[in-house]
Amino acid sequence: MDDSTAELRDVLTEARALLARPDNNFDRSSWRDAEAALREMNCLIATLERGRTPSGLVMSALFAPTGPIQEVSISSGWADEFLALARRFDAAAEAFRNRGSWWRRLWE
Repeated sequence: MDDSTAELRDVLTEARALLARPDNNFDRSSWRDAEAALREMNCLIATLERGRTPSGLVMSALFAPTGPIQEVSISSGWADEFLALARRFDAAAEAFRNRGSWWRRLWE
């Protein structure tokens, strides 16, 4: 696994850990509950670990302003942690996308 893939996986893993907190509120997110959120994060992480490219659109939507992770973060009291992680996601996603032209086509 190259550095950009490892960083993207690390960001997704950290987001998963935040979403797994026991007192999270999922009422305003698109997820029904923590189980649904963790299932989606597990799938993205596993895809990367298998050497495949997860949907860039899906990942970008998860970290977008008013996306499901931010909605959970605001209603659960860790909005500042999310903002720092979202900045890391943006940088990791950019590095991942720029690895080569064929990766860029898979991402988009």
